[in-house]
Amino acid sequence: MSAQENAKTHRPRRGPMGGHGPGHGMMPGEKPKDFKGTLKKMIAFMGRFKVALVVVLAFAIGSTIFNIVGPKVLSTATTELFNGIVAKIDGSGGIDFDAIAHILLFTLGLYLLSAACSFVQGWIMSSISQRTCYQLRRDIASKIDRMPMGYFERTSTGDVLSRITNDVDTLGQSLNQGVTQLITSITTIIGVLVMMLSINPLMTLVTVVILPISIVLILVVVKRSQKFFMAQQNTLGEINGIVEETFSGHAIVKAFNREDGTVDNFNETNGRLYNSAWKSQFISGLMQPIMNFVGNLGYVAVAITGSFLAVQGAITVGDIQAFIQYVKNFTQPITQLTQVSNVLQQMAAAAERIFEFLGEPEEEPEQVKVRSDEVECNVEFDHVHFGYDPEKPVIKDFSAKVSEGQTVALVGPTGAGKTTMVKLLMRFYDVQSGSIRIGGHDVREFARDDVRSMFGMVLQDTWLFHGTIRDNIRYGKLDATDEEVEAAAKAAYVYHFICTLPQGFDTEINEDASNISQGQRQLLTIARAILADRRMLILDEATSSVDTRTEERIQKAMDNLMAGRTSFVIAHRLSTIKSADLILVIRDGDIVEQGTHEELLELGGFYSELYNSQFAETIDEIED
Repeated sequence: MSAQENAKTHRPRRGPMGGHGPGHGMMPGEKPKDFKGTLKKMIAFMGRFKVALVVVLAFAIGSTIFNIVGPKVLSTATTELFNGIVAKIDGSGGIDFDAIAHILLFTLGLYLLSAACSFVQGWIMSSISQRTCYQLRRDIASKIDRMPMGYFERTSTGDVLSRITNDVDTLGQSLNQGVTQLITSITTIIGVLVMMLSINPLMTLVTVVILPISIVLILVVVKRSQKFFMAQQNTLGEINGIVEETFSGHAIVKAFNREDGTVDNFNETNGRLYNSAWKSQFISGLMQPIMNFVGNLGYVAVAITGSFLAVQGAITVGDIQAFIQYVKNFTQPITQLTQVSNVLQQMAAAAERIFEFLGEPEEEPEQVKVRSDEVECNVEFDHVHFGYDPEKPVIKDFSAKVSEGQTVALVGPTGAGKTTMVKLLMRFYDVQSGSIRIGGHDVREFARDDVRSMFGMVLQDTWLFHGTIRDNIRYGKLDATDEEVEAAAKAAYVYHFICTLPQGFDTEINEDASNISQGQRQLLTIARAILADRRMLILDEATSSVDTRTEERIQKAMDNLMAGRTSFVIAHRLSTIKSADLILVIRDGDIVEQGTHEELLELGGFYSELYNSQFAETIDEIED
């Protein structure tokens, strides 16, 4: 598989600067906040399938009508048989088997037509539901690329993944089952009612009088079970969160001996899920026995009324038999409608979450005035102000000038704003005031993807996808030849390690890249950046996971890579940025010092304190 294919088909476990968290998908029993609004959006979205939906409607109605007419036609065979037996007993005639055979064949034809219509509408509806899921997944995937980074930093990865998997699957299944069932149930109720009226209005009245009893009982059951369904939904969300967090942080759980605590927490939540689940399932399971009881009451009432009318000669035996079948067919779709209502609620809840995501604000439209290949790679930060929360600024007043080809190091304590500056530079976010200029042009005059195409990145948080080592390196340049990939590996001092593997460059990296060490993952990302050969570089603790000897070799390779390129290096180990052309010392979102390594040491300020403290730690480690 090519790198390009891998890039499209394999989902990253964590984005280069992304977050991670538990998923909270749509659970059984969840109600939409705005059922009518969601339904309108769903109808508008399904408008592209209106012709197919009309065909489904026609075949569903046809299947139901053929099925409804069957008992009425079959009743004539029963009447013919009964009359023939009576005539034979009286000696006035016999059973007309030819007439009965014709009736039975006609009835068989009706049921075959009903089955054929049902098959066609099921096939078309399945196609519609899957095409809907396909389009929604495409829309969500496309939407993700247009979303601002801020959304993914305040929303858990699990929640976004749940919308593209659980919610879309729930919507597809509910759409396939619910819409067809809704059409056939309503058609059946109307059709059966018409057929019963055509047989005998009095018996129909008796049947309809019993109907409110079933409706009241169903409403009582639904009302009692709903709160348990909601409790089940909430607890199931907690279970999902516990399982995902425990597996993703399994090493931490083991390291801190929290296995017992984690199991206890899971068991407590699992117990609450058990209690809510069995209660909801038990109470909702009462619906079928209740409907059977009501149906049996209907049979008894019909049998008594029918016998009375038959004695008076107002109705035939076959009609009684057909009517009893219709009573059964009348109560069954009512039960199905109650089930469909729950399915439609689930569908609407899933659709609401999907359309809610699709309706999220996107990155502001761009006014592209200049292309990156038309400008030089000098960078200027001009009184930059920024905060993820506008009321809580992270960068307060940042100003600096970086000439093309310079290596600039950003140093300072954790939380000072170093990584935030990189995010602003690459337009993951836009500044709230001030400006960042590349080649004299505000970065907001470039297309976002054009700005990002100027930078190669090596981050402390390594990101590799499930695929071969060759494809992971080639991710930096999808059209690179095998020779170029191997040359990049040599430059990153990872070539020897790759050659020691049984399959070399074709070795598969597993799902969480646990079959290679953290340092080796770091080297592969460095090789990827070398192969990309971008005009500017961002190195965020790029050698933090390698040993000292390898770090020295990597530093030489990185020095060669950075030659002639504008490079931004974020480093906590100050020994790695001694040769930087400019060091910006950041504290609380402001530049407190700037200069070369020697100049800052002579200044004896904050940088000198940081450097000397690290040097002292190194001496202590050597002595120990």
